[in-house]
Amino acid sequence: MENLGFGLTMTVLGMGLVFTVLALIWGMLNLLTRFDRPEPTAADEATPAPEAVLMADGQLTPDEVAAIAVAVAVHAAALRREAAPAMRSYWPGSLLFASRWVAAGRTRQNQSWQRRR
Repeated sequence: MENLGFGLTMTVLGMGLVFTVLALIWGMLNLLTRFDRPEPTAADEATPAPEAVLMADGQLTPDEVAAIAVAVAVHAAALRREAAPAMRSYWPGSLLFASRWVAAGRTRQNQSWQRRR
């Protein structure tokens, strides 16, 4: 029974130490992020409101056009991975055996175990 008490004491002390260190690290990270915030500059205050960014004739600004172009390119790349095999950059099933470790593990899973004699 004394071993059980010692084991429980060590468990509580160990877990308490781990969570105390995690809490200290969490607190230090929060403290560092508060001190690491950039100070606002005059250029940040001079940026216009989003409503005033439109050009005089209602057209999009070059920054907005660039952002839309990037979003469309990322969306097209995502759809290319889901498309038919003719559109894919790799054939379906070609990445199944990407490494020798994966191939060896799958081979072991698919073979039934037999005792050595």
